[in-house]
Amino acid sequence: MIENKNQKLEYEMKKKGSIQIDAAPNGRPLNYKDLNEKIHGALRNGYSKVVLNDVCGQRFIGASLQGDLKLEINGLPGNDLGIFMDGPRIVVNGNCEDQAGNTMNDGTLIIHGDGGDVIGLSARGGKIYIKEDVGYRVGIHIKEYKQKFPVVLIGGTAKDFLGEYMAGGLIIVLGLDIRDDGTVVESEYPICGGELGTGIHRGKIVLRTDEDLETRLGVGAKVYELKKETERTITPFIKEFCEIFSIPYEMIGHKPFQVIKPISKRPFGGNYCGNLI
Repeated sequence: MIENKNQKLEYEMKKKGSIQIDAAPNGRPLNYKDLNEKIHGALRNGYSKVVLNDVCGQRFIGASLQGDLKLEINGLPGNDLGIFMDGPRIVVNGNCEDQAGNTMNDGTLIIHGDGGDVIGLSARGGKIYIKEDVGYRVGIHIKEYKQKFPVVLIGGTAKDFLGEYMAGGLIIVLGLDIRDDGTVVESEYPICGGELGTGIHRGKIVLRTDEDLETRLGVGAKVYELKKETERTITPFIKEFCEIFSIPYEMIGHKPFQVIKPISKRPFGGNYCGNLI
């Protein structure tokens, strides 16, 4: 209960402020449960931004956070960063481990480094921007429904099984090498690994490359040309990505885009009993 104007003003100032939390006081990493309780405690006390320092592998950071909140991470967050997140903005000034954005519903994850495996697992909405490369099975089973539309945008390259079992949303891979000194060049690595889009039955994987992708396709996936409608869809996300990571937008046009989509509207219909569907 806020009893007077002075208390209300103090509350609003506190609400708009930020707080720093040391994730490894005296060089001893906090248990992930204790760290997350500190984060949630700070937010309950009205802080709208939390800065975590010396993070060293703690899991579930930002779990189930909701609303217009900001979380900045200095260090290496562990698995399931932003799991079940619904609205906040998390910025990692470095790399992250596996399953960032697991089942996130809304919000933004920005990774100023590499991402691990299974990024965006079953995400239902929000945006995940990774500056550099990612591992295996990124975007597995991301899905869209009505206004919910997840986006995973990768500045570098991806490994095998990109977009596996994809059920909606958008994955974009730019194939760039964005260096720490600000230099941006084309990556020397393949844009993606094998089994591309295995099991995809909705959504799109858009890759900026002139490589032959036919030999890398997974079951149920097909290569399509970029159409104007898809170009209009991806452009705002790419422009935002370029602004965040200081990439010259004109460089994006130096290579063509290829689109991976389901081979048909019901690519796996023949695997089920016709009387049931």
